[in-house]
Amino acid sequence: MTAPPLIEARNISKSYGSGQSRFDALTNVSFEVREGESIAIVGKSGSGKSTLMHVLALLDSPDQGSLALEGVDTQTLRGRMLNRTRNRTFGFVFQQFFLTANQTVLENVMLPLKIAGIGRAERRRRGMAALEQLDLADKAKNKATALSGGQKQRAVIARALINNPRIIFADEPTGNLDSVTGEVVEDILFTLNREHGITLIIVTHDHELASRCDRRIQIRDGRIISDDGPSTASVTTTSASNGDAETADNTSTDEERA
Repeated sequence: MTAPPLIEARNISKSYGSGQSRFDALTNVSFEVREGESIAIVGKSGSGKSTLMHVLALLDSPDQGSLALEGVDTQTLRGRMLNRTRNRTFGFVFQQFFLTANQTVLENVMLPLKIAGIGRAERRRRGMAALEQLDLADKAKNKATALSGGQKQRAVIARALINNPRIIFADEPTGNLDSVTGEVVEDILFTLNREHGITLIIVTHDHELASRCDRRIQIRDGRIISDDGPSTASVTTTSASNGDAETADNTSTDEERA
């Protein structure tokens, strides 16, 4: 019996506002994500790509359609179960870092374990292991503000890894970095995907970064217009697909419509 997709989105729609101020961020979006894939969701600012990531990561709910995680309808996940699923299944790497300035690097990295109720000794052990993996162990006691941009992003990746996630969502992970540092961060993410089997979903407008992924999904005006993924993926397309070959800490998706 074939295992269900890791993520299955069916006819996902999401809008904000009403009447003349209504904004359709997503319209009838359908596709599947298989375990171990690296996927780039590509689109210009305002295309709906970040809204899509928020829905896939269970940071927001669709207005219409269904989203399944390994065959389980995510609408059945509520309260503590939803938080536990999000905490244990996903890791997040954001362009803005979202590090707490007055805390040490280690304290920032340990945060998901604190939320999960893990004891301090175990949090520290796993936090230091994650920092060692990202070559940041010597910065553990430093305040987050003392890090360079590249070090901050590596700290964010360490935080994303600390719960051994099955999926990492990366929203413009190199957007605030210079090209050399950005390439280092990209290499880290793709190594985690290849060597550890972590599914990688990257939201970006950078086609060079997207080209490193196994699969590219392009979104425009809230619709998927192309998907070069496997034929097993069911994709809702528009007529534009014939002419195009191209793809949070819980911040409000009303402000993240890009």
